[in-house]
Amino acid sequence: MTDNPINFNGLDSAVYGPVRLGVLTALQMDGSLDFTTLKKRLEVADGALGLHLGKLEEIGYLTCRKAFVGKRPKSTYMITVKGKRALANYLDEMQRLIDAIGEFR
Repeated sequence: MTDNPINFNGLDSAVYGPVRLGVLTALQMDGSLDFTTLKKRLEVADGALGLHLGKLEEIGYLTCRKAFVGKRPKSTYMITVKGKRALANYLDEMQRLIDAIGEFR
């Protein structure tokens, strides 16, 4: 048994959903991305992606820059320092879980 139990209650619920984790990971890996690119990469509907992006922006994990390209709006998203920290903390907890499970394999 491990001395450092995994505290699932301490996991940031804003990070671990598949769409939100996908958004944060994509932005961390690739830098800023527009809505259409995120939608294609994550294979998610506009409404669902918009909902998750709004929540992540509301809690300060990403920022959005809105512009017009011709007459069409374009939203580009960037992960913030707070978002990077939240993603790193989540991944650290998952790595501890992987390590703990590995002890029993």
